[in-house]
Amino acid sequence: MKPTTLLVTTSRWVPTARLGMALAQAGFNVDVVCPSSHPIDRTSIVRHRYSYSGLFPAQAISKAISASSPEILIPCDDLATTHLHEIYATEVGSPSVRNLIARSLGPPSSFGICRDRSAFIQMAASEGLRVPATSMLLDTGAFRNWIAAHDLPAVLKSNGSTGGEGVRVARTAEDGARAFDKLSAPPLLARALKRALLDRDTTSIPPYIRGIRPGVCAQEFIVGREATSLIACHDGKILAALHFEVLNKVHAAGPASVLRLIDNVDMSRAAEKIANRLALSGLHGFDFMLEGNTAHAYLIEMNPRATQVGHLMLGPGRDLPAALYAAVTGSPIQTADKATDKNVIALFPGEWNRDPESHFLKSAYHDIPWSEPELIRFCLRKQDATAWSNQQKKQMQTLASIESPSAE
Repeated sequence: MKPTTLLVTTSRWVPTARLGMALAQAGFNVDVVCPSSHPIDRTSIVRHRYSYSGLFPAQAISKAISASSPEILIPCDDLATTHLHEIYATEVGSPSVRNLIARSLGPPSSFGICRDRSAFIQMAASEGLRVPATSMLLDTGAFRNWIAAHDLPAVLKSNGSTGGEGVRVARTAEDGARAFDKLSAPPLLARALKRALLDRDTTSIPPYIRGIRPGVCAQEFIVGREATSLIACHDGKILAALHFEVLNKVHAAGPASVLRLIDNVDMSRAAEKIANRLALSGLHGFDFMLEGNTAHAYLIEMNPRATQVGHLMLGPGRDLPAALYAAVTGSPIQTADKATDKNVIALFPGEWNRDPESHFLKSAYHDIPWSEPELIRFCLRKQDATAWSNQQKKQMQTLASIESPSAE
């Protein structure tokens, strides 16, 4: 009998659909709790779909867990992880749900550190890992005191943010003060209502009503190249891992669109140390800066959830869905065929949206979900083609009409 995974997401990210496809290929039944009009609706892999409510998230997710009866939960964004942590704290009368959350993510003693960027960096430093100086800020005065002891520029980050939305680089004290005020403010009513009415996203309304102010930390700016990792682990042991250098991003503060698969001792060691220290289970991501010419990796933050590379099946030790299936079933890891032998990967639709004429779309492995043509068409329709040239529009139409890949 197939095990079931329940994907938990509060956003309409395409990578969640891609992860679901890979998990289904690995042998899982895939259920999902997600907002309406999610890209995963354009795939054929979902067994049961449950509706997420931004107004009553804990109730919606708890109901989905009860109905799905999954063997493992996989949060696909930071807010989903926070919801699961909160459900664990409040589900006093449901030990089965609490046990499932702990089995899926790791022990509750790790929950607070996973969500608090400053506490996480302090813990990583205690493990002997390379990390930038990082401190929580209570007010703009605390930021001015911080920069008196550290060089500018500095990076300001708000807890609970994702996708680069809660990150600002302060190059002057005035920049930092403005960034702190913005990052630490509760959601604006106008923005919360706009997201609810136009985007059908009500997740900002409860924080607005409750006046929740996210914590903000200041972090030393590391000059170098960005890198990222995602691990599949069980009870603190890493079962499979992906390590990448970031070559291109959708925009300066956004997600990566082109990645190079690498082996980096510092990144591997950091992932192993953190997984062991926190006894992690499931999927967890880490972000790094590769310093100058040394390639020494500085761990800058943790993403306690699936990231956008989780679906990439790249051979033994690099097939995360297969590793999770083995952990849940107790069977040996059966790695799928490698998606590609190329080390450079252009993520779809990120790099296509960034530049439909990018040379990486031809020179790299272009990660198009050929088995789900409706998902491809959905991704292409999301692109605003009004400013494109006729040639670019023709390229989009050509790609949208393709049902199967040509041989590499």
